[in-house]
Amino acid sequence: MAEERKYKKPIPRMDEESRPFWEACARHELYVQKCRSCGKVFYYARSFCPEDLSPDLEWVKCSGKGKIYTFTVTRQNQASGFRDNLPYIMAYVELDEGVRMLTNIVECKPEEVKIGMPVEVTFEDATSEISIPLFRPAAR
Repeated sequence: MAEERKYKKPIPRMDEESRPFWEACARHELYVQKCRSCGKVFYYARSFCPEDLSPDLEWVKCSGKGKIYTFTVTRQNQASGFRDNLPYIMAYVELDEGVRMLTNIVECKPEEVKIGMPVEVTFEDATSEISIPLFRPAAR
């Protein structure tokens, strides 16, 4: 008999471009790409630089720290896996490395979240291969 899947939200799809990102997340490390040609750091995973279209890319480890660029509080969502977490905070986090990631803010009450709030990465283990990067208020 198959074990019931505990993680109820959709599982991100890992492909060849995103595999290094998800492998790092499984180790609870956050990586983004950097162009060796022009030096631009970017997120989400691609096979070429969005600045100069160079395919000469590398993965660089992030500090996992940043600040909330913008956010919204979701109070209604009847989709499986989401309705049990209402209300939840979706945000763009601007990492110290300069890129913005769409993510959820956890361990924070909706009335306490603020634009510019310092945050740090944490990970939610969805499967043995996929850990989701989330952010929480930074330790003071």
